[in-house]
Amino acid sequence: MLQSMQSYMVLERLGEGAHGVVVRAKELATGRIVALKKVSVRPHQILPVMVFREIKALQHLDHPNVVTLEHVFTHGSAFVMCFEYAERDLADLLKSSRTPMPEPHVKTWSHMLLSGVAHLHEHSILHRDLKPANLLITLAGQLKITDFGQARLFDASVSPTSYPMSHQVATRWYRAPELLYGARYYTEAVDLWAVGAIIGELLHHAPLFPGQNDIDQLYVVLSSLGTPSDDEWPTMRQLPDFHKIHFPEFPKRSVEDLIPDASPSALDLVGQFLVYDGAKRTSAVDALKHHYFQVAPFPVDVTVSPLDLNFASTAAPSD
Repeated sequence: MLQSMQSYMVLERLGEGAHGVVVRAKELATGRIVALKKVSVRPHQILPVMVFREIKALQHLDHPNVVTLEHVFTHGSAFVMCFEYAERDLADLLKSSRTPMPEPHVKTWSHMLLSGVAHLHEHSILHRDLKPANLLITLAGQLKITDFGQARLFDASVSPTSYPMSHQVATRWYRAPELLYGARYYTEAVDLWAVGAIIGELLHHAPLFPGQNDIDQLYVVLSSLGTPSDDEWPTMRQLPDFHKIHFPEFPKRSVEDLIPDASPSALDLVGQFLVYDGAKRTSAVDALKHHYFQVAPFPVDVTVSPLDLNFASTAAPSD
């Protein structure tokens, strides 16, 4: 059925970004709640590249842990994208609870995140902005990767040095160290660093690398994990900004120093992502086989047994 704005009743405004307004709406024919993202385009202006990338990326994807783009249609001079609706995001859940997340939730959402990222990479898509705020959580506890405005198609059969990309991608706290050193040629490993930072945040109940600016971000990473040697990161000195930024020599530290209360298997998993050399980071597919997911409590199938999100209600009332 051809969709238009007349197919929906707008219920509330959810937010406004650089490229559009997002509203919660009801599909009149079915009563379903959806999210509509309206992107205004001025006369003789082309569709913003980030919006075009989001549409193209999502047209390639079909996975329970990736948000579904259901329709794209025009409304006057605007483009409207209709997405499935989710009530919360992971950043909101982290912020709203004073206590660490229950272990079943951490393990389930980590497994869902990896499943979704594996699907992206299998379809040659770099997300380039994985962070808790871009991980939607439905009422049943299902995690869905969203916001593909910085996504990029890549060709795994071609050397990454064949196509330069911007290093000004990914939200700072989840930005891989090669990007912080100005890398223009990189792989899906930038997503895998972000995955490690997100899982570490779930375990620690706080961001692992909360830098104040781009230089401080690199300082926080290096001081947290230690200065890498040439053996650990052979291509480090070839990065564009390596010789422009100088820090003291930091002693080597383990992931356990960052997340002292995590189990050995959880630390091992996170440690396989937080590796300086992107070529040595574990893939999402391999991480799904990690023994962390093979010991109790096991990840939950939310279609059978939804996760209880009431743990977030322990948060103190807001001012």
